[in-house]
Amino acid sequence: MASLIRLHLPSPLSPGATLATSAAQAHYLGAVMRRRAGDPLLVFNAGSGEFAATIGALDRRAATLVLGARTRAPEPEPDCWLCFAPLRRDMTELVVEKATELGVSRLVPVLTARTQPARLRADRLAAIATEAAEQSERLTIPDIAEPAPLAAFLAAFPPSRRLFVAAERHAAPPLSPADPLQPHALLVGPEGGLAPEELDAMARHAFVSPVTLGPRILRAETAAIAGLARLLAGSAPS
Repeated sequence: MASLIRLHLPSPLSPGATLATSAAQAHYLGAVMRRRAGDPLLVFNAGSGEFAATIGALDRRAATLVLGARTRAPEPEPDCWLCFAPLRRDMTELVVEKATELGVSRLVPVLTARTQPARLRADRLAAIATEAAEQSERLTIPDIAEPAPLAAFLAAFPPSRRLFVAAERHAAPPLSPADPLQPHALLVGPEGGLAPEELDAMARHAFVSPVTLGPRILRAETAAIAGLARLLAGSAPS
């Protein structure tokens, strides 16, 4: 049996409610997925959980959904941030998509000495994160922070959160799964890695823990995905 379409709706959800979708969601249901009035689907958000729903009415620019029973209650998720140097557009979008699928709660673009200039479209990244959450069956959408220079990022970083820094070509312990009950973050630098002076600056902060991702030199997008998979391994359901 094919899985049901899942849509994120930010409004409060409750059995029997009738809610409108966005125009983009109506287009997706009708023109892309060829759904019709009466077809079933699932809707969700972090505050309400996930609900069964049916399409009440549908045209090119609007759709209404009638909610049924709740299928999943809100549930705790790991408090893990991915902090990353923006890459070229397609690779940044890949990182956002895969980080969302893996379960991060926040994405933080960090501008480092070797970061290549790139224009980040917040609306585009938010749409990618939403689609990834819908596909991966999570209930939450990660926040996406405004890009910040490394110095400002470190100054504003909450000291109660542990920051694991992927430090290639440095003697550091391997990254291990984090305690899912504790707030933590992973910082991955750009292609070419973090500059020595940047690593020195981070070492002065007690919340920073340099780590290695293994013996290979990974591309930045690979490092972000592999590091998150390792860091969040302790969050997998038993």
